[in-house]
Amino acid sequence: VHRLVTHIFVYEDLISLTCGAVIIWYFASSFEKNVGTVKHCFLTVVFAVLSALLYLLLETVVSRVSEVEDAKGFMPVAFATLGVSTTRSQMKRTLFFGVRVPVVLLPWFMLCIAWFIPGSSLLSNLCGLLAGEAYGLGYCFCLDFPESVGSKLDRVFPFSLLKRIPGLKYIPGSLAERRAFESS
Repeated sequence: VHRLVTHIFVYEDLISLTCGAVIIWYFASSFEKNVGTVKHCFLTVVFAVLSALLYLLLETVVSRVSEVEDAKGFMPVAFATLGVSTTRSQMKRTLFFGVRVPVVLLPWFMLCIAWFIPGSSLLSNLCGLLAGEAYGLGYCFCLDFPESVGSKLDRVFPFSLLKRIPGLKYIPGSLAERRAFESS
């Protein structure tokens, strides 16, 4: 059962670790700015578990047709956060390598690119993207918690400790606190 979460910390080589770090820095940090650190930590665990469960469900079917790479690394969670961000985005189009494309297609283009990253599992990334899209479209509304709960969690351990670490950027749980934080 612990592997449902710990698979996101497994990397086999330096290239996949570097790609994972870049993806975490780029996609997860912008997602954290929108939801706050508490909810980001919670959703990271949720997306890791959902993508792993979906992977286990689909892996038995897909492995009969072709060889399936093991689920490992943070990329499924990054694809989940990208899926949430694009489904909830107010933008209609964005630039992708100099070409304007619909925002909802961006994660699918990124999935095609991620297919070529060494040690990356296409099925695992697809499962992460599907979990994020489902959450972004509201199918996982039972996993949401109100901002008041996030604001209360900001004041308890370990989040109260994270606020005090110099150099670490902590994003508050409530929207009003995030706006005040951004303006300061």
